[in-house]
Amino acid sequence: MKPIVSIIMGSTSDMPVMEKACKFLDEMHIPFEVNALSAHRTPDAVEQFAREAKNRGIKVIIAAAGMAAALPGVIAASTTLPVIGVPIKGMLDGLDSMLSIIQMPPGIPVATVGVNGAQNAAILAVEILALADEDIAGRLAAFKSSLKEKIEKANRDLAEIKYEYKTN
Repeated sequence: MKPIVSIIMGSTSDMPVMEKACKFLDEMHIPFEVNALSAHRTPDAVEQFAREAKNRGIKVIIAAAGMAAALPGVIAASTTLPVIGVPIKGMLDGLDSMLSIIQMPPGIPVATVGVNGAQNAAILAVEILALADEDIAGRLAAFKSSLKEKIEKANRDLAEIKYEYKTN
């Protein structure tokens, strides 16, 4: 099995957040890899990874970083693959990393999800992959349908809760 999504984080301390992306990709049967690379501590390795990712069969990269959050942008500068940035909450409640990721110069886009939004990054990666793969598109559609069902069930459950002045 060869990975088609790569999850890169600046440090293994990001794994508790990024685990949600791993779990979602696993549930969707998407082969993925997970690595720690730092834009500041291992810049040569980051650039080599980004340059070689497409030839290795990677189709989407999810890059997580906190604080200065250079990792997604450095990767995007060295590849033509879509890069999804996940700002990690650290200092300034993650606002610093979010701003670092979304303020990319023209020509070097990085899609960005909310702070600690690893699951949404994985969902976006699957949406990109689903454009060219009907099997993935079917699994994604089933997932999206389940979201509706969860809310409908929650609303039915709320209707069963009784209070003296509750009107529904």
